[in-house]
Amino acid sequence: MTRSSTSPGTGPDPARGNTLAFTVPSGRRRVAPARLGPEGRRDPLLPQRIRNGILDDEGLPFVQVRLSAADAANPASRALLDTEAGTALRLHRALADTEYASLFPTILGYELDTAEPFLLYAAPRGVPTARTHVMSATDQRVLARELLLALCLLDGQGLVLRGVSPATVLWDGASVQLWGLESAAPAGRPRTPWGRAPYSSPEQRRGHGLVEARDSVWSAAQVLYQLVTGRPGPDDRAPGDLAEHRVLAETLRGAFAPLAADRPAPARLLDLLAPGAAGRVAVPAPVEGPNPQREAFEHALRLKREAPPADPGPAAEPGAGEVLCPYCLETIRLDLGALFVTDSRMQYQAFDPAEITNPLRRQDVMRGAVQKCAGDPDFPDHFIPVPYLTYGRPLTVAMVGQSSAGKSHLLTQMIAEITDGGLEPYGLTAQSVNPEQHARFVRERVQPLRNGQVLGHTGSVAGRGYARFAESLLLTDARGRVRPVAFFDLGGEDLVRTDSTLRFLLGVDALVFVVDPALALPLPHLDHARERWGLEVNRDGDLAFGTVLDRLPKNGPYLDVAAAMVLGKADLLRFEAPVDRWLAEPRRAALDPERMREESRDVYGLLRQHAGQAWLRPFDTVRRCTLHVASATGGQEEHGRYPTGSKPRRVLEPLVSLLAMHGLIDVPGGVEALTVGAEPAWESVPPTDAHGPAETVGGGAE
Repeated sequence: MTRSSTSPGTGPDPARGNTLAFTVPSGRRRVAPARLGPEGRRDPLLPQRIRNGILDDEGLPFVQVRLSAADAANPASRALLDTEAGTALRLHRALADTEYASLFPTILGYELDTAEPFLLYAAPRGVPTARTHVMSATDQRVLARELLLALCLLDGQGLVLRGVSPATVLWDGASVQLWGLESAAPAGRPRTPWGRAPYSSPEQRRGHGLVEARDSVWSAAQVLYQLVTGRPGPDDRAPGDLAEHRVLAETLRGAFAPLAADRPAPARLLDLLAPGAAGRVAVPAPVEGPNPQREAFEHALRLKREAPPADPGPAAEPGAGEVLCPYCLETIRLDLGALFVTDSRMQYQAFDPAEITNPLRRQDVMRGAVQKCAGDPDFPDHFIPVPYLTYGRPLTVAMVGQSSAGKSHLLTQMIAEITDGGLEPYGLTAQSVNPEQHARFVRERVQPLRNGQVLGHTGSVAGRGYARFAESLLLTDARGRVRPVAFFDLGGEDLVRTDSTLRFLLGVDALVFVVDPALALPLPHLDHARERWGLEVNRDGDLAFGTVLDRLPKNGPYLDVAAAMVLGKADLLRFEAPVDRWLAEPRRAALDPERMREESRDVYGLLRQHAGQAWLRPFDTVRRCTLHVASATGGQEEHGRYPTGSKPRRVLEPLVSLLAMHGLIDVPGGVEALTVGAEPAWESVPPTDAHGPAETVGGGAE
């Protein structure tokens, strides 16, 4: 087999037999006998290890890039391997059937959700140019052309390789293969320090500004300079002897500019080397979603915009000083004669605030006190935290989905991120409603999950006879207004009931519908997860969604409750479009309605195309509904634990949307812009002709 300098050792050792189980790029699982050679570091500054091997069932040579268990325990190391896998798979999808595929490593498979994650590549083609002292002028031109072609292809995918160097540019005497995919970064993201001088550009090494394709132009120029002269160039300016080297001086002079803004783009340099070559690169940019799905999404929003407003009905709002009990749905007001506190054995004891004369201590004790609700004498005994009764109308949020969907993990990570200040960029601060209850939630839920422990299924409400909220918080908005927010988290078996235990749903203000991708999406990438969990694809949608939606009061064509749909466990699809885009999206300092609508459109398209309309029933039934991707853990469990702890991704975005719908977060353009979109001019203004106004466009079914 071809041996790369990135792969130390002498080749596979026939005595070392192994069986490798991995996912191939198509998403199917494969198990194959393999022989693996000795191992070494690919780069002494990076955690990945590398070794050669042979798949014995085909006699196929390969290179395995892996992390040891110790290195894999570091989230940053795993993130590098995830970046490498995602980049390799994205290039495979874009280039596999083109003449350009050989410019990059060929990925054979991956296994990432394990204690020792790895990637498999076809054997490298060529050897690193670091082994070449000086290259001939003819080879220089060919190498420069192919290297810049590779950078153009990456630019077309919106990616920049920050690690282009003589160690990652391989040459077989006729063509280039560009490695170092772990250094890929999306163009337009803030730079972080990366790379070594002189191959990494000055601004890239410092981590200043935004990533762009001209970062890799500097790197390519430095590689070529070393191949021409046999020595590295200056790390912050153009080489002083550039004019002595005709190929470099004619084509790459601008590439050595210290500032990216002064360098040419890869396509410009490629055209200097091979006129017209950049225009012949016929690889389309990745599309974010099929057009029929986008049209269906816009049509659904148009119908919502045109629908008449819901009739509020005869239900009366609570009077002054009253709130709606979230359990029995009767009105309740603060009654200082019905208060209780818990003792050391967690038993309720009557409490009279008048017995505490110190106002500061009384206020502190009142925060942890509860009031027994007497709104419905036939309802089981239940208690309401005092702060819940003293800050106006509370906001109740219910998590909805089958038991496998991961609702509890998602809610736990939401609360954890709120506690860590995750809502502060949106002008909200949080504190617990009941400090003792919150401390117990953190101790029993947040800390174990963050430490990698898989949480148990939510307990049934059958024993106590009513649904209780799992946690409650006081949120203070930018204007200083305080509002209690309570979260209900019921087990999937409870959510498909239709008895009185679900009466609380009639008073819920917001719903989070959590979609389990293993149940919804018949994609081959999810077959292994379904096999592990004993699940099958359900084309009829989530039964819990239907039960809850049917239970809610409907006073018009749509339900008027605020809702968010979440494609949970999105780490299972983290290399698939459009999930890969949104999981990598950084949190923004302010709510962006247009971006949130883009995410809703993409998730809608994914579910409609692969899962079917039944899984979109919440969106079709609720007028104000956004769609999101989120991962509560960042990876899959192994032997009852998450190997490196849990790393939540985008868990707050659904809640941010719901809080905005209820006025706790200001939305540019108003809440309607967030949920149903602004009305386009072509919808609101009927076209006219010489004979008068024509029929309004956009009102009928497509």
